[in-house]
Amino acid sequence: MSIPKLKIHFIGIGGIGVSALARYYLTKGYQITGSDLNSSEITKALEKKGVKIFIGQKNKNISKDIDLVIYSPAVRPNNLELKKAKKLGIKCQSYPQALGELTKQYFTIAISGTHGKSTTTAMLGLLLVKAGLDPTVIVGTKVKEFGDSNYRAGKPIQQAQGKIQYLVIEACEHEESFLNYSSDIAIITNIEPDHLDYFKNFNNVKKAFIKFAKKLKKNGILITQSEYKNSKDEKKLKKILNIPGKHNVDNALAALAVARALKVSDKISFNALSEYRGSWRRFEIKKGVINDKQITIISDYAHHPTEVKATLRAAREKWPKKEIWCVFQPHQYHRTHCFFNDFVKTLREALVDKIIITDIYGVAGREDKEIKEKVNSEKMVKAINKSEVIYLPKEKIIKYLQENLTGREKVIIMGAGDIYNLIEKF
Repeated sequence: MSIPKLKIHFIGIGGIGVSALARYYLTKGYQITGSDLNSSEITKALEKKGVKIFIGQKNKNISKDIDLVIYSPAVRPNNLELKKAKKLGIKCQSYPQALGELTKQYFTIAISGTHGKSTTTAMLGLLLVKAGLDPTVIVGTKVKEFGDSNYRAGKPIQQAQGKIQYLVIEACEHEESFLNYSSDIAIITNIEPDHLDYFKNFNNVKKAFIKFAKKLKKNGILITQSEYKNSKDEKKLKKILNIPGKHNVDNALAALAVARALKVSDKISFNALSEYRGSWRRFEIKKGVINDKQITIISDYAHHPTEVKATLRAAREKWPKKEIWCVFQPHQYHRTHCFFNDFVKTLREALVDKIIITDIYGVAGREDKEIKEKVNSEKMVKAINKSEVIYLPKEKIIKYLQENLTGREKVIIMGAGDIYNLIEKF
C-alpha cells in the first residue's frame, strides 16, 4: 500500500521566490498546488511540471486534504484562501518562514543587500556547481545554467552520505524577511535606503541588516563589501565577465569571497564566473524585430536609482558609439515619491540618447492613496526637463518605437513591474 504524498498549497505561487520553493518541494515528491491572481511565464512553467494552478484566489481552492499552506509575503491577512486554511486548522507559513526552516537543515549561504542579490546568488550557485559541491539554490530570478529556472536541486539530504549539503539562497530585506534565516555564511553586498514604506528611514534599514548578521549560526562567517571591494581581482574579473558593468564585477567579487572561504580554488572560481551568461531581467540581451529590422533589446529589472544608474552606465560602456534608448517603468508609488529627486538626477544625467518613462507600476497592498496623488511619471519627465526624455502611457510605446526606431538602436526595457511584457511585441 503506497503512502499518500503530503500536499502543499502555495498562495501567490507566481512570485519569483515562492515558485522556487514550490519547485523545491516538487522535487522532494510532494503534491503541489498553487494559486495566483494572474497567469504568467512562471505559473505556466510550473503547470508543465505537473503543478495544479488556480488563477484567482478563492475559498474553493483550499481543501481539507492540504497539509501545509505557504503564502507569499504580498498576501494580506484577509486573503480568502489564507482565511479558509486557518479556519480549517491547516498549518500556514509565509514564504520566509518556510524557507527559514530549510536553512536550519543545510549549510546555508544567504546573500543579502540592497542591490545585487539575485546576480550574486546565481553566480555563486554556478560556481559551487562547477566546484562539485552540488548546492541547492533558491534565487529570485531565472538562471540559464539552471535550465532557465529559479531553482537548482542538490542531492537530497538523506543521499548525502556524510557530505555537507549546501543551500544557497537570496535573502530579501523587505519586511525583514531575512530575519527568518539561519546562515553559516552571510553576504551583505551593500546597504542603501529602500523599502521605506516599511522601514520608514535609512537607520531602520541598517538596524535590520545588523539583526540579519546576528542571525549567523555559531562560527558563521559574515562577508561584507569592505572585505572584497577594490581588490586586485577587479581587473581580472572585468576582463573575463560576459555581463557588463562595475556593479557586476562587485557581484562576482562577493561570490569569489565565499568560494575562498569554502577553500574552492581560484582556477575553478574564475572559470565558473567567466562562463556565467546572466539571468532573467538582469541586463538580459535579446534580439527583436521592428519594421522588418533587427534590434537589440536589453531586459533589466532595475527599479532603484542606484540600479538604474548602474545599468545605463553599463550599457554605455558596452556600446560606447551606439544609439541607446531606454523605456523605464517606475516601480511603486512610495519608492518613486521617496527617491523622486534621485530618479530625476539619474535620468537627467544618463548617457543615453532617448528615455521613455511610462506610468508607475502600482504594487498591490503596498500603496498609499495620498502618495499616489502626489507623484506620477509626467511630473518626473517635467522635472527632468530634457527633450530626450518623454512620457508615454504603456499602450502607446510600441507604436512610438515602430515609428521612430531605425533598427540600429539598443533598446533597454527597464523596471521591476510588468514592463518586460513589451518585449513579446518584438
